[in-house]
Amino acid sequence: MISLHNPTSEEELIASIKAELFTAVIGDIMDKLGFLNQFLPPQVQPLRSDMLIVGKAMPVLEADVVESAEQGNNPVLQKPFGLMLEALDDLKKNEVYICTGSAPSYALWGELMSMRAVKLGAAGAVVNGYSRDTNGILELNFPVFSYGSYAKDQAPRGKVIDFRTPIEMNGVLIRNGDYVIGDRDGVCIVPKAASEEIFRLAFEKARGEKVVFQKIKEGMSAKAAFETYGIM
Repeated sequence: MISLHNPTSEEELIASIKAELFTAVIGDIMDKLGFLNQFLPPQVQPLRSDMLIVGKAMPVLEADVVESAEQGNNPVLQKPFGLMLEALDDLKKNEVYICTGSAPSYALWGELMSMRAVKLGAAGAVVNGYSRDTNGILELNFPVFSYGSYAKDQAPRGKVIDFRTPIEMNGVLIRNGDYVIGDRDGVCIVPKAASEEIFRLAFEKARGEKVVFQKIKEGMSAKAAFETYGIM
């Protein structure tokens, strides 16, 4: 369990977030601190409802292309996937491959990408589009959040044009190293610069909610519980 007063390792922090926190309570704290636009669009859902992502963002920028792009002046666009293979191989332990920029009309993630990410110790993948090879991903038990399953491939339709660069997903700014928290209620982005305070207050609220839950279970009214504990 993370101490609310003493520093802890990132591994301990991630383990404690997985054990105690969830997107709703983290989102509540960010709202109170003025971070009002930190949730990705509701279409981004886990491939399986019990999947959980807690890790640090490795932002990936994708762009739609057409066949003629390979004959243009940008050498990146002349590669089969742009910089996708380089981005995938650059994943570090506990990082999340988080991709946006293209039209959400084809798959941005698949089984072979998942296998490489597993070998690198990545925490998961979040894409502003679809994923494919669903059965294979589920067998790997690798957390993937997407618009759902759709086999249309990115290869002739989209290319990665940059990574570890700030991206924006439906108005949510995502920087390299920000925290990505995903569960069945959605995905939220915790800015790295404010993460210590956000997580400290989120742990306090999550533990307080357990007390309030028990009091309501014992018969306390919702009004009395809120007036006593300031939580609802």
